[in-house]
Amino acid sequence: MSDTTWRFTGGTPHDGIKDLPPPPSWRMFGNPSKNRGETYQTRQYDGSMVSAEIELVNAALLLRRPLLVTGKPGTGKSSLAYAVATELKLGDVLRWPITTRSTLREGLYDYDAIGRLQDASLYQNPNMSQPSPPKLGKYIRLGPLGTALLSQHIPRVLLVDELDKSDVDLPNDLLHVFEEGEYEIRELSRLGKDHSEEVETWDGDKVVIHGGIVQCKNFPLVIFTSNGERDFPPAFLRRCLRLTIQPPGLDELRAIIRSHFSTYLEQYPDDDLFVRVEPLIKAFLQRREQTDLSTDQLLNAVYLVTQNVDPLSRPALVEAVWKSLSNP
Repeated sequence: MSDTTWRFTGGTPHDGIKDLPPPPSWRMFGNPSKNRGETYQTRQYDGSMVSAEIELVNAALLLRRPLLVTGKPGTGKSSLAYAVATELKLGDVLRWPITTRSTLREGLYDYDAIGRLQDASLYQNPNMSQPSPPKLGKYIRLGPLGTALLSQHIPRVLLVDELDKSDVDLPNDLLHVFEEGEYEIRELSRLGKDHSEEVETWDGDKVVIHGGIVQCKNFPLVIFTSNGERDFPPAFLRRCLRLTIQPPGLDELRAIIRSHFSTYLEQYPDDDLFVRVEPLIKAFLQRREQTDLSTDQLLNAVYLVTQNVDPLSRPALVEAVWKSLSNP
């Protein structure tokens, strides 16, 4: 393996970017669900007991209850959903990233009323070869929550990411849908209970909706993630199982590094990477005791080591890579 140097030197233009090494595994795009599911390291045991992660995921599957996962940023809350979906072969994770503007309707479905109105005006042209505009279902697309609640033979995994960011009413708005396991698409139900319409799902499939009502057959595994930045209504909490994920310790960090850098270790079997990164891991743990750091910040530093850049020998670099999450 040849030495790696910085591409940007602040000098004369050159073509060094063409030799840029492959990105870290967590920055590769194309199939992120598979990548996150395979690299996540689930705690197997807490002492002599089966870990809370395994216990509560299984309880949520059996009880058909949502799982509220709380923990500091970077502890693997979201990745847990991908790990479950990968191991149990439940298909791609349906991810619903929450913002302050997120609504229940957004999670269930989207109706493109403007697009339909524009098409209707075009079809009023007598020169159009088709006598009528497309069916209503063309303008409806199910959201991640709406797709998860479809009648399916096996449950899907729905990741409702960063619920802390939601409007204060959203957790309560979700209660009826999760209790009843169904929802109504009003634009379709107005056409009558005997009317059927084909619509698009969140992940691009087609499904026929009868009478405008969607009723789930197998309740999805719903994983809410929270950074613990706000309190949720008691009525919402009562319907959830709650799991708190602790930051990984020394042995867990070693396992996480081995998982993420497996390709590198196979490519360079003579490179004792762990001898080089052990001081980095211990320095990271010491710093994490004093401030908020996430595991991916350690992974970034380890990746730099694989490129022959030692962050510990570069004070400005290690300060930037390990910038506290709680301080500006």
